[in-house]
Amino acid sequence: MARLSRSELETLLAVTRALAAPFELPAMLAEVTAAARRVLHAERSSVWLHDAATDELVMEVSSDVARVRIPVDRGLAGACARDRRTLNVPDCYADPRFDSGLDRASGFHTRCSLTLPLIDHRGELVGVMQVLNKTGGVFGADDQALAEALAAQCAVALSRTRLTRAALEGERLRQSLALAREVQLSTLPAGLPLLPGYDMHATFLPAEQTGGDTYDLSLLRQGLLVLLGDATGHGIAPALSVTQMQAMLRMAFQLGADLETAFREVNDRLAQTLPDGRFITAFIGLLDGGAHRLRFLSAGQAPVLLLRAATGRCEVHGPTSFPLGAMPIQRLRPAVTLDLAPGDLLALLSDGVYECAAPDGRLFGRERVETILTRHHAEGTAALAARLLAALDDFAQGAPPQDDITMVLLRREAPA
Repeated sequence: MARLSRSELETLLAVTRALAAPFELPAMLAEVTAAARRVLHAERSSVWLHDAATDELVMEVSSDVARVRIPVDRGLAGACARDRRTLNVPDCYADPRFDSGLDRASGFHTRCSLTLPLIDHRGELVGVMQVLNKTGGVFGADDQALAEALAAQCAVALSRTRLTRAALEGERLRQSLALAREVQLSTLPAGLPLLPGYDMHATFLPAEQTGGDTYDLSLLRQGLLVLLGDATGHGIAPALSVTQMQAMLRMAFQLGADLETAFREVNDRLAQTLPDGRFITAFIGLLDGGAHRLRFLSAGQAPVLLLRAATGRCEVHGPTSFPLGAMPIQRLRPAVTLDLAPGDLLALLSDGVYECAAPDGRLFGRERVETILTRHHAEGTAALAARLLAALDDFAQGAPPQDDITMVLLRREAPA
């Protein structure tokens, strides 16, 4: 390799130090391209980053061209990325791989070029560095060796910068999830209400940090609100959907709405705001604790199980409407009325219970739920919920749940 001048050596050392620093990506790439122009005595230099998702090259830094995106089968940069080897072309317009489109767009005339693949420490392509027009001639073997050393440093730094960015984005996502979880949990009842003659319990186990399920057991002027909601999917977006639904429902009842009015208004508002393909299944009921009468509407939430203590068998009720937010309601079916006798047990369970899967693919299903309710309905609701969770864990053989698990159990106490 030809001997470097003192200023050129200082430039390379400065770049090496810069690449080891916690640079932002644009600043780091600008440092590299400026050093390449200076040390290689070139008129222009640029860095193309490889977008693995689209298999394209994206020009991130250039001295006089705006951001450009090209497929990897186009131009000298594409050929370099495809073959993963350095291309030293003394006459670009004589090379059939050369694409003159950028010259026409910028007014620049490319004579000769050095195009180098940027390969990280794992052997993956992260981009391409290109240096154009050697002052007073063409790029020689010494220039190529120098450029390859610079490209190797750039590839490592570029990979490190991307990993750092991914780590920071992961931390931001973690913080966002934690905040979303805190917001969602704040909408759940801090404690369950005391209603004479009734025993109640609720369980909420999201599959991720946030979940698409929610529940409510709150004493209102209209009676005891009994709610179980399940938005499509799980994660931040469904959590926001069910939180929005629950907030609107509480507001409607606080303003004095009856069951039907609240149901219709919340559905129609959600139909306006939820993205296409998003909806919420929900059981919404009001219990008159004095008359022991429960009226409910179910927006796609099923099955609704009512174990009758007198017979020891489960009544199964289906939905009264399509899921909330799917479309505006044109005609609302009448609410279902259930009279609760002593010992009767209402069980509202989300899909995460019924669709809990065993290693062989079998689903837990409604029959297993009904068996547990039938055998142990005389126990307290908290003990019954614990039995259900233990049965799910045993059925899945300890595998983590793939969907949110939410249970609302309400039992009218029998006389001693």
